[in-house]
Amino acid sequence: MAQDIFDKVNAILADINGANPQGKDEVEQFRIQYLGSKNILKPLFGEIRNVENERKREFGQLVNSVKQAAEKKFEELKAAAEEASESAEAGSFDLTAPGEPLETGSRHPISVIRNRIIETFSRIGFTVAEDREIEDDWHNFSALNTPEDHPARDMQDTYYLLHDTERLLRTHTSSVQIRTMENQKPPIRAIFPGRVYRNETISARAHCQFHQVEGLYIDKDVSFADLKQTVEYFAKEIFGHNTKIRLRPSFFPFTEPSAEIDISCFICGGDGCNVCKYTTWVEIGGCGMVDPQVLKNCGIDPDEYTGFAFGMGVERIAMLKYRVNDIRLFFENDVRFLKQFDSAW
Repeated sequence: MAQDIFDKVNAILADINGANPQGKDEVEQFRIQYLGSKNILKPLFGEIRNVENERKREFGQLVNSVKQAAEKKFEELKAAAEEASESAEAGSFDLTAPGEPLETGSRHPISVIRNRIIETFSRIGFTVAEDREIEDDWHNFSALNTPEDHPARDMQDTYYLLHDTERLLRTHTSSVQIRTMENQKPPIRAIFPGRVYRNETISARAHCQFHQVEGLYIDKDVSFADLKQTVEYFAKEIFGHNTKIRLRPSFFPFTEPSAEIDISCFICGGDGCNVCKYTTWVEIGGCGMVDPQVLKNCGIDPDEYTGFAFGMGVERIAMLKYRVNDIRLFFENDVRFLKQFDSAW
């Protein structure tokens, strides 16, 4: 009885070793027969109860060798079938067929506007400075005349780190201005592009992350007239040479005096439209003369040096330039939207 069982197992082992199925379908049938959930090897393990005690060890080793042989054989057959399939596909490839065109991408509209702004200011001597996005309270607030109890902090909802309330995601790139003034002696003429974060409700007009470009000029005898000429130059270069600017009195804790920057609506040309809300003016940013206390905080003598600063949202400029009515489109990575923009603007 036991010998019949041994003979049966050896016969299956011989069948496995001699198997030579062709093609993926036949190889799959081999797998189902010997390795599937209802394979013919499973009942062999139950036959061990019909084998004499002194031969049970030998029988167990034999059955295991059959299973291992089936697994090894299947891997060999599978590899051979895949190789044959690849060879057949390669042989059927038409070398005379035209190639499939590869679509070329384009720069993101925010990158296009950012690069154009940098290029515009570089022509009048501004360099580019960038720094960390995780800031400390001093560089983001206190050095800019906004101590802990200052009401101006309510203007910006801030993301603080979970276990370190002294560190935060910067709310503006003014923090880079502070670091530049701390580490560089005047004259300073630089712009500061970068991503900033504010805890705001995401809507068509606002987002919790966006991009800014701020500028700073510190030297002897810098006046508000210099600021106005710089802003006007920028507006004409970006929005057209017929563009006019208007500076409206405003408040920022780090500049005095401060102003909002408006440009004449380049879309309607002064006739009134929904972009300018029929006022013929569009706001693009803020500016002002650097507060003397900010200069002192950075180790610069306000009796010897003066300066101006300005800032604007890159998304705001892009929305105006490309007439995009929803800021969320810039962050959704929809190729149908992004491919409309020409990086050469």
